[in-house]
Amino acid sequence: MSSPHNYRLAATGLAAALAGLAALSLMIGYVDLSPQRLIAGTLAGDLVPQRILLDIRLPRTVLCLAVGAALGIAGAAMQGLLRNPLAEPGLLGISSGAALGAVLALYTGFADAFYLALPLAGFAGTIVAVAFIFALAGRHTGATTLVLAGVAVSSLCGALISLVLNWSPNPTAMSEIVFWMMGSLADRSSRDVGLALPFIAAGGALLLGCGRGLRALTLGEDTARSLGIDLSRLRFRILVGSAAAVGAAVSVSGAIGFIGLVAPHLMRPLAGGDPGRLLPLSALAGAVLLTLADIGVRLLHGGGPELKLGVLTALVGAPFFLVLILRTRREMP
Repeated sequence: MSSPHNYRLAATGLAAALAGLAALSLMIGYVDLSPQRLIAGTLAGDLVPQRILLDIRLPRTVLCLAVGAALGIAGAAMQGLLRNPLAEPGLLGISSGAALGAVLALYTGFADAFYLALPLAGFAGTIVAVAFIFALAGRHTGATTLVLAGVAVSSLCGALISLVLNWSPNPTAMSEIVFWMMGSLADRSSRDVGLALPFIAAGGALLLGCGRGLRALTLGEDTARSLGIDLSRLRFRILVGSAAAVGAAVSVSGAIGFIGLVAPHLMRPLAGGDPGRLLPLSALAGAVLLTLADIGVRLLHGGGPELKLGVLTALVGAPFFLVLILRTRREMP
């Protein structure tokens, strides 16, 4: 168990790293403009630097922090709830529901109706998916049934997405669907921030309040009940909190994998195995990892199409996932 001092030191270090990365993210872009010129021009009211910093780079950076934090904290909560080190938000169909909603919006043309139609459709898909999970599993079910219901919903959403792609008669719509599913934070605006941030904040607050319950759950379900933990309420709060945070995040970013899996595992030694401490550390680590990935996407840009953010996180996260599986297999009796 890590000491409170080490925990505070880790949290402070992550917050400092995040502040530095956020500042760096604001200075990096595809327009050849020095940081001095960018800041001085913005303060002087020069339209071009002001638009670049405030309308293009600032929303992208804010969404990097928010989406990464949402994926990180939801992954930590899922792993604590299911007591499964391989759990992450996509396991329960939350990400797939958002993806299906967005894909249907692109297929039907609803995404072109107004600016926020696409993220709103994605968030609506999350709500439907979570409602379906509750209908299948019920509030008073065990973790195994919850996982089975989530896998079923996720598989159904994946099949429906494939069906939409198969039926799509418009090559342009198909390419938009494929590019959205790769995940990206390019060309996002303050309106996307305004849509996603309240739900991410509300979902994150719900999950942070589950630390005591998750801490008791590490001792087993019977012990947690004897300590006064209402397990059905805990599962409900975690699922709703994850749906709000991850649903809003995926709705504006597209499908971005592995952050919710990797961040909790990197932070678990620093949290000393305490799920209550792991939640905020995973949120900070998720924000750091996604901001790093987004900076990498911009630095790797060679004049052609931008590498999609979800592709880069998958390329980095997949080897980590394989190592984690092999380590888990070795630890099994």
